[in-house]
Parts: sequence; C-alpha cells; structure tokens
Amino acid sequence: MNAQQASANRTNHADLLQKLGQRSIVFVGLMGAGKTAIGRKVASALGLPFIDSDHEIEGVSRMSIPELFAAYGEPEFRALEQRVIARILETGPKILSTGGGAYMNEETRAAIAAHGVSVWLKADLDLLMERVSKKQNRPLLRDPDPRGVLSRLIDERYPVYAQADITVATRDETKEVISSEVIEAITHHLKSSGKVD
Repeated sequence: MNAQQASANRTNHADLLQKLGQRSIVFVGLMGAGKTAIGRKVASALGLPFIDSDHEIEGVSRMSIPELFAAYGEPEFRALEQRVIARILETGPKILSTGGGAYMNEETRAAIAAHGVSVWLKADLDLLMERVSKKQNRPLLRDPDPRGVLSRLIDERYPVYAQADITVATRDETKEVISSEVIEAITHHLKSSGKVD
C-alpha cells in the first residue's frame, strides 16, 4: 500500500467511525467462519478494541465453553451468553465476535440491532469443515458425524444469520482481503442507511 492509499484509508476509516458513533460492529456466523480472526483485523485497522464473547463468558464463569455446556446444558449457556453480550454492547464502540449460536437468540439479535451493526461471515460447508476439524473445543461437534452436524446447523442458522445488516462471503482468502471487504461493506452500509448513532 502506498502513502496515498494509506492516507485515503485513514480518511475513510475516520468517516466510518464517525458514522458508527457509539455502536459496535458485531460478527455473527458459524464456528470456523473466521469471526475472531477477521474481527481482530478489522479492530486493528479501525483502532477499536476487540472482544470475543466466548472469552468474556469464560472469564465471567471461570469455566471453558465445553465445561459450561457439560455442566449446565445449552439453554443455560445461551442465557449467560445473552447477558454477557448485552453488557458488552452497552459500552461501544468496539468489535465483537460472537459464538455461533448467539445470534439465534431473539433478545440477543434485538440488542445487536439496537447497539450495533451486524456482519455475517458466510462460509460454505467444506471451508467450515476444514477449519473446525483442526480444533477440539467445539461442544456441538462432539458427534460421530461432525459434517452432518455442521450441515444441519447451516440449514437451521443461515436463514437467521441472513437477517444481519451485512453479509460478507468468507472463503479461502487472506485475512487482509476479507477484513478490507468487511470494512468496505460496513462503510457502504453506514452511508446508505444514513443512520448515525
């Protein structure tokens, strides 16, 4: 990137931040979509703090996500997740990466709509399988047929994720490319919606 491009980026980013106001940018999508990796890149580019809701939940509960699922079950975990996300959103602006099931909660969606701009990182099944198979800390995938589980989650969740303000297709591309596409999409969304916090 040359100096001229860097200067243009800074101007565009300042404009985006002004239009964003006190709202946060909230990443939603399935496990393996890259919400944390892309979220960190976007946070770094915009000079905003980055928070991963799963890490916050683990900090609050002093338990890992798999331990919480095992001890309390998914409904209790979702209730805790909802409270943690609502609290995070009250103090914007920041970049927030949410767990794959968070956006399925109607109250969480309402809180995100009220205090944020939601970005769905949409990935296809093959890419998700390739990424999640490298990690063992996915409670929903502790199943003899993880591909079948992911496929069902896509069927269940993609129609709800589609309610997000912005959809960006994530694919086998660098984090830099995807994160700059996200920033571009947010800029366009904020300009076209004309909504200033």
